[in-house]
Order: sequence, then structure tokens, then C-alpha cells
Amino acid sequence: MPKRQIIITSNDYEYLKELLSSKFTQAISPSDYLESLEAEIVDPARVPKNVVTMNSTVKLRDLDTNEIETYTLVFPEDADIANYKLSVLAPVGTAILGQRVGDILRWRVPDGGRRPKVVRVLYQPERAGVYHA
Repeated sequence: MPKRQIIITSNDYEYLKELLSSKFTQAISPSDYLESLEAEIVDPARVPKNVVTMNSTVKLRDLDTNEIETYTLVFPEDADIANYKLSVLAPVGTAILGQRVGDILRWRVPDGGRRPKVVRVLYQPERAGVYHA
């Protein structure tokens, strides 16, 4: 089955483009990150309600352990894992951006792999009428 495109709002795309062009970010992550994404860029007012956007709060279920985790996806300057605020530059943050409810993610960790499923988008700023620039 072909991989479905992720959805990113035009506001999030522009902010990520600026973030990823910074010298700090280029030193720690590939500069072609945005270009390598197979993403559909949409107007914030038209993003589907079941899509994880920046500043969304999402519930994930680990399919191997059945553990449920809830995170808010944030930009690096707002990251605070103790308060479940996950940076978009963290592996799981990058993995959930643009995903939809029901999507299953995969990525490698030191002890093997993880397979979380997006169970629910508890809060999406665009759905609440909050558009960040």
C-alpha cells in the first residue's frame, strides 16, 4: 500500500521552513527535511479536523505495549517533555506531524522499534479557530 501524504498547514510550513534554515537547526538536522516530506500544504482554515498540526494535542497508543500517551506537538523553544510538550524536531514529533487519526507510525529506537497509532486529536488550534503565523 502506498504511503499517504501528510498534511501541513501553510502557516506551519512557513514557520518550519524558517526554523530549519537556522544555523542551529542545520547543525543538528538535515537541511532538506521539508523538501523530502511528501506533504500536502493546505490553508489553515481548510485542514481536516483529524490531522495533527503544530500545537495540537494528540493521544497515541503504542500497539506493542497498549500504553497510551498524550502529547502536545510544539516548536523547539516550547518543548517541555516533563509537561508532555514534544518538539517537532524530536523523532516522535517529526513522525506525528501531519498524520491523521488512525494512522500507524513506525520508527527505530535503541531497543528496537515503536509502533504508535494516532488514536485521537484532542485539540487542534485550527479547529478551535486559532491560527498562528
